[in-house]
Amino acid sequence: MIELVDIAYVRSGAADLAGAVRFATEVVGLEHVDGGEPGVAHLRADSRHHCLAFVEGVSGVIASAFTVAGPGALALAETELESRGFTVWRGGAADARSRRVGALIGFDDPFGNRIELVCGQQTLARPVRPGRGSGITEFGHLCLDAPDVAEAHRFWSTTFNARASDWIGDAACLMRIDEVHHKLAVFQGDRPGLCHVNFQVAELDDVFRNWHHLQERDVLIEMGPGRHPQSGAVFLYFLGPEGLTYEYSYGVRRITDEAAWRPRYFDPAERGSIDMWLGPTQKPITQPQLVPEGIRP
Repeated sequence: MIELVDIAYVRSGAADLAGAVRFATEVVGLEHVDGGEPGVAHLRADSRHHCLAFVEGVSGVIASAFTVAGPGALALAETELESRGFTVWRGGAADARSRRVGALIGFDDPFGNRIELVCGQQTLARPVRPGRGSGITEFGHLCLDAPDVAEAHRFWSTTFNARASDWIGDAACLMRIDEVHHKLAVFQGDRPGLCHVNFQVAELDDVFRNWHHLQERDVLIEMGPGRHPQSGAVFLYFLGPEGLTYEYSYGVRRITDEAAWRPRYFDPAERGSIDMWLGPTQKPITQPQLVPEGIRP
């Protein structure tokens, strides 16, 4: 089994690179880290060099990445994946440099999502310089689409150390790789893609201040403010350029007693199963998966 340490980043194609960066900084509140790489923009939320990278080109998600413990763990992951029948691509020096990691491999999950595993992700010592004061404290989680959520859980829980925290019928599985209720979620969708990226904020008030900020700028709010009964987090989903859905949330549950926790099962048709505050709910808009650049067979 491959041990995932954390989420690392999302890499996304942007037809309008300047517009995507402007939204991520001036509306979302991320920091643009100028890496001097033409056609690539790195966005930062926490101590990671970046958690979101836009690559100039066709709109769509290129890859979603997770960290492993080190070069040895990465080599073992490559061997494990190949033994399970996956075709694995190893990134070169330029690929690693663009992602600000020591080394990486890539593969497609059984549903067509491109996954990258990395080690040596670069940390920046200086404080984050946000594009605006949105209250973001960290890159919280990422969510992928798959046609069969149960099969996706089986893949992530047997190939990797992901554990189901809660289920929302056949519509979603929320999985943890540490004590945070979920760092990875899989939603039911007909095509592979990135359902959303999540950013935690410092205070409950930040969610509502951001809500007003989005409304004033006519940003499409997909869902919220509301509160998820699974994680306990107050949420707000909204659509950015390039078809990328962002989420702010506050107050996510931590599961500190692994032995005592049992996954719960929620019926998505039951009112309140997605939003305890009984607001209108819908599946966030998914950014479709692209044929990725960089790592090739």
